[in-house]
Amino acid sequence: MSGHRYSDHDVEHYDRPRRRTRPRTKERPSYDDAVEGVVVTVDRGRFTLLVGGTTVLAVKARPLGRKGVVVGDRVRVVGDSSGDDGTLARIVGVVPRTTTLRRTADDDDPVERVIVSNAEQLVVVTALADPDPQPRLIDRALVAAYDSGMKPLLCLTKADLRDPESLLSTYRSLGVPWVVTQRGGDLVEVREHLLGRTSVLVGSSGVGKSTLVNALVPDAFREVGIVNAVTGRGRHTSTSAYMLALPGEDDGAPGGWIIDTPGIRSFGLAHVRPEDLIGAFPDLDEMTEDCPRGCTHGEDEPECGLDDALAAGTADPERVSSFRRLLAARSVSDY
Repeated sequence: MSGHRYSDHDVEHYDRPRRRTRPRTKERPSYDDAVEGVVVTVDRGRFTLLVGGTTVLAVKARPLGRKGVVVGDRVRVVGDSSGDDGTLARIVGVVPRTTTLRRTADDDDPVERVIVSNAEQLVVVTALADPDPQPRLIDRALVAAYDSGMKPLLCLTKADLRDPESLLSTYRSLGVPWVVTQRGGDLVEVREHLLGRTSVLVGSSGVGKSTLVNALVPDAFREVGIVNAVTGRGRHTSTSAYMLALPGEDDGAPGGWIIDTPGIRSFGLAHVRPEDLIGAFPDLDEMTEDCPRGCTHGEDEPECGLDDALAAGTADPERVSSFRRLLAARSVSDY
């Protein structure tokens, strides 16, 4: 073997050959002519938008890559936004989101999925009977609301079948607002909570969510599900989230927006951190300032500030218990 060694002048012998392609540029189009729209539904890579009151069909531009675009997103759009048959606009940017409702498929699934963006209120729709309430599902939906910075609202349907008090007593200490509806009843109170806001409706099948949407937005035509009398389970009737304008004043402006979501069977919360959850309860958060590093504020935590506050009589036991129930709900997926 030759004892020859490469010198600084022999670089060409071991340099990788250069690809004879045009160099990539970091410059991107500015899209100064882009207009803003809002995503109202997503279906197999096609996005239905409202652009200045016009319904426009669009696709996502390639430079956005794998960036997700979801219902509620405010987006920048170029191309043909006339909404005429056969036209297709392009989404070239997503305006920073104010809130994101996220879920993981399961609690051991690290992948977060954004369901809806830019909503202010999460309306948890649950029937008082037929089917029976699922408190653990309600708890997990509340956790998702607090984590996302959205205000929760309990909407209890079918009050003609059961007194709501037994369920409400569970959530009263958390300060969660609620409305109660019944078959054939008026929806004045519900509308008051929805007026001027963007609200996401979540709930398992058969609880009356689609019936509620149809009553709030008469031209929504959401298919109404039938509850199986044997299993108590409803069949899924909504397959994709859809943003709908609530009837407003006579000037034609919407009175708010509701986003109807498919019936939810699972609400994974692996992405929710205890420190973020307790941040939604400022009074309890203040009591945990001296907690040991890494304290989750659960029932079995040693030297937790919540236990000290309970012992000193400065904390409401029911409120602490309710918070810890929500905390535990992060890892309970069987309901």
